[in-house]
Amino acid sequence: MPDWPFEPPRKPMEARVRERFPEPPGWAYEPKWDGFRALAWSAGPDGEPRLDSRNERPLLRYFPELREALDALPVGAVVDAEIVVVTDDVTNFDALQQRVHPAESRIHRLSVETPAQLVAFDLLAIGGEDLRAQPFEARRSHLEALLAGLDAPWSLTPSTHDLATAEEWHTRFEAAGCDGIVAKRLDGAYVEGKREMLKIKHRRTIDAVVGGYRVHKEGDRIGSLLLGMYDAEGRMHFVGHISGFADEERV
Repeated sequence: MPDWPFEPPRKPMEARVRERFPEPPGWAYEPKWDGFRALAWSAGPDGEPRLDSRNERPLLRYFPELREALDALPVGAVVDAEIVVVTDDVTNFDALQQRVHPAESRIHRLSVETPAQLVAFDLLAIGGEDLRAQPFEARRSHLEALLAGLDAPWSLTPSTHDLATAEEWHTRFEAAGCDGIVAKRLDGAYVEGKREMLKIKHRRTIDAVVGGYRVHKEGDRIGSLLLGMYDAEGRMHFVGHISGFADEERV
């Protein structure tokens, strides 16, 4: 980590759920990606970049194919991003979860079979300058300038100030695996660890059977429940998963 002239950010800013879109003006609307939230750090004096989870867990060892993308960041940069895996043009959270595995051989095999990407949506620092107190509109301009010089696996999340466009995205991007829309105040500072953003999530209801579970990536408790539905012949088929449990809900 570089020698920062300020206390560097540790935790990403969070969002709280809201049923309706906030009315313009004064808001930016962006897709909510279905992946792992991460802070991406440029290389420090030791030459090592960082990719840390929302709980400050190092993730780079699980995604070695992203090392070159982090090396491309300018000195003193911290990017708020989402790690995603895309298969058949759809974000695949199940494939992403499988990337977090202790076996080095599996890590390297999956880095080729299901490579990850980084979707950037905020910039916390650049050139060692702390941008968190700046309004989001200014941080977004800095982020756009940064991403203009970066190639895949980096990409810049779409953003709009138009409510009708955001509502159309909310419907259209669901098929691509997005989990809803995030709304950010254009004049809002970046407050790490606080629920300063709004998220308007998709609401989907089915009657399903719990057929199994996956272990949480940060422990030995339940991370997600695997859901199935029976067909006309009584055979169960996997239809998806549910996650997002609070710590006290995991067993």
